[in-house]
Amino acid sequence: MEAQIAPRPRRPRPQVVTLTDRAAERVKEIIARGDKPFLRVGVKNGGCAGQEYVLDYAEAADPLDEVVRDKDVQILIEPKAVLFLIGTEIDYEVSRLSSKFVFKNPNETDACGCGESVTIVPAKAEDA
Repeated sequence: MEAQIAPRPRRPRPQVVTLTDRAAERVKEIIARGDKPFLRVGVKNGGCAGQEYVLDYAEAADPLDEVVRDKDVQILIEPKAVLFLIGTEIDYEVSRLSSKFVFKNPNETDACGCGESVTIVPAKAEDA
């Protein structure tokens, strides 16, 4: 007689990123003025600290994109960036000289002096 093994219930997955109210409003404005319905967030190699955050328009979600819904906004996360972004809050700041999205990422270990690039370690399985 074979033993029946009941499937273990999966724990809920944490949302990869969250948006502040200011960031959500800015994403809404960008999408309303653009010709593509989505904003995709990723991480690429570059800059003096090793990695840079990337924001780009997208026509549709790729099959492996993580879809994040927060504050009536939907953004896409590139699959290779998910482990680097877990727990990140995306904000939008305006100063006298610039306006930009700001990533408050608990996985960052270093940043360059100019603020354009960061060093990020992937989240551990127990964090994810």
